[in-house]
Amino acid sequence: MNWPLIAAAATGVQVGAATVASRFAVGEVPPLTLAMLRYAIGFGCLLPFAWRGIRDLLGRSAAAPVNASQTRDLLAMAALGIGQFGVLIALLNFGLQHIGAAQAALIFSLFPLLTLLFAAALGRERVTWQLAAGVVLTIAGVALTLTPKLGAPGAGHWWGKLAVAASAATGALCSVLYRPYLRRYPTVPVSAFAMLASVLFLAVLAAGEHWPARIASFSASAWGAVVFIGVSSGVGYFCWLYALKHESPTRVTVFLGLNPVTAALLGWALLGEALPAAAFGALALTVAGLWIATRGPRSAAS
Repeated sequence: MNWPLIAAAATGVQVGAATVASRFAVGEVPPLTLAMLRYAIGFGCLLPFAWRGIRDLLGRSAAAPVNASQTRDLLAMAALGIGQFGVLIALLNFGLQHIGAAQAALIFSLFPLLTLLFAAALGRERVTWQLAAGVVLTIAGVALTLTPKLGAPGAGHWWGKLAVAASAATGALCSVLYRPYLRRYPTVPVSAFAMLASVLFLAVLAAGEHWPARIASFSASAWGAVVFIGVSSGVGYFCWLYALKHESPTRVTVFLGLNPVTAALLGWALLGEALPAAAFGALALTVAGLWIATRGPRSAAS
């Protein structure tokens, strides 16, 4: 069995499930505060398994001081964590203030295509017809999932669209740049360290939402949703980096096409949201795209 691709698929499903839980929680929890709590809880879940590895990363497990190369690696991994979660979330939330959610989701579905372009430009991946066709089919599946909502009011301003596109580009670039560090260091401490950097960044961004004073007023149901989102995100981020460590970035990110389909199905099952007939066609397109993108030989550059 190809465990990295199974991990990538699990991440795509987890993102969709967390999206549904976020819809439930966001009525009480401001968006940046929710993002901060999400990754703070995720970090807490990873810390018991990552503590020794993080200590090694920081050079404190031995008497030798941290060398210059390791310091650069630590700064790079922290920057990637901030980019993957802090900058990405901030840009996405800004975009959602100016354009509709369905339109934003469709723009964000360009994530795997942008990953393929960045990876090819940096020499990290070869573009094959299977990979390109699979990416295009999964984007088509996302578009079909969102078709009933795209005609709703809220076309929005061009800067909202640009912010969402920049959010997807940030995540795509981070996904490509993670690989050398994942090859050099164990996955769990890298996951926890990058997530800690993002939590510190988001804590500053969320200060405008007065999160220290507000968290005590959240209801038990809101906290239940937040805990689910946080725990699943910790597991999901580990799966994401594990997949990126062993597979090419595009073959991993293409599984994000499962996100809107999962959200649509769970929204129908748990929140009573309408399930359009197009969702089944979208699922078929997404599965076909994933099959085509992953059936060929690995396209990672040697």
